[in-house]
Amino acid sequence: MSANRDRVDRIQDEWRIARPDLDPSPQGVIGRLHRVANALTAQLNAVYAAHGLTEPEFDLLASLRRSPGGELAAGELAAHTMVTTGGLTKRVDRLVARGLVVRTGTPEDARRRMIRLTDAGTALIDEAFTAHMANEHRLLAELGADDTAAIEPILRRWLALLEPDQAASAR
Repeated sequence: MSANRDRVDRIQDEWRIARPDLDPSPQGVIGRLHRVANALTAQLNAVYAAHGLTEPEFDLLASLRRSPGGELAAGELAAHTMVTTGGLTKRVDRLVARGLVVRTGTPEDARRRMIRLTDAGTALIDEAFTAHMANEHRLLAELGADDTAAIEPILRRWLALLEPDQAASAR
């Protein structure tokens, strides 16, 4: 492949031959975005793993760290991390066993469970998030400031079209 052509170009060429009745041009954007997302995920997961975390564990700890007081009700945490409460329970159990979070009741309702970062959990997520931000800066540095500034509003607009409920709740 030449320097200006990539695997997606080759796939589109093959589809043009196999199915000349269809226009494979959307693959130019969507196929590349999919490949970029997979490559970025691998780069991000490497940083999480270097801190002994999986992506969902990092997400859970980061959600708690951003919340006031470093705690959230279990239902709120499930919504923040976009997992079912059953899936959340398993993740929290693993983090409790590692001493990174604790479960507590609330004075108003003993049945309502709060998940709170421990000092060890706060230290770990602060360290991991610092490395995560450095990694993201490194990944975007290849594009340069102008390209990064140009692509962000396009992605924001597209994401709002694909996730209208999320865009509305962010307002």
